[in-house]
Amino acid sequence: MKPVVRVLVVDDDALVRAGLTMMLDGAEGISVVGEASDGEFVQAAADAHGPDVVLMDLRMPRVDGITATRRLRARARPPEVIVLTTFDTDENILHALRAGASGFLLKDTPPARIAEAVRQVAAGEPILSPRITRRLMDKVAVQAGAFGEARRSLAVLSPRERDVAVAIGQGSGNAEIGAALDMTLATVKSHVSHILTKLDFDNRTQIALLVHDAGLV
Repeated sequence: MKPVVRVLVVDDDALVRAGLTMMLDGAEGISVVGEASDGEFVQAAADAHGPDVVLMDLRMPRVDGITATRRLRARARPPEVIVLTTFDTDENILHALRAGASGFLLKDTPPARIAEAVRQVAAGEPILSPRITRRLMDKVAVQAGAFGEARRSLAVLSPRERDVAVAIGQGSGNAEIGAALDMTLATVKSHVSHILTKLDFDNRTQIALLVHDAGLV
């Protein structure tokens, strides 16, 4: 039997929290272990409940989801974070991804898809919607020097690791990368681990953003 994924729901809207809790508690292999009404209370809630995945709202009155995500990801054993938002063109989503979130979903995402996203992120696969992610990335102005800096960062990777990084930037999962690059799943996972270590990153989403900044996808 697969372990149950423990979820913490963070949103300043009590109705949203109640709806997500009711929906996810009824999903197979998922248990909502706690709620928080603001980013200010996320650290304490994580200490109390030990979640595997945090569903994080972005816009909250005291501490926003970006700051709360950054604080969570700085922990010794951080939970994965999925950002939830109503705004599919909000550039804050990209800042949240750079802060270490494993992806994002819109609040009107079908319940079954949210549940599947929780399982996917808990298993180490990021949630990168190709349509929405591309729109957001293309809307963000590239800062001066970002292109060259990204290229220099990727230069520390071996050619094979670079291939894997580009595939991650294209939104491919481990199985898809293995099939495309003729690698075993274990080899793909090993390359991903080495890439994260060399780049001092927390997750695959940050790899994808770096590859985008380097103009490789």
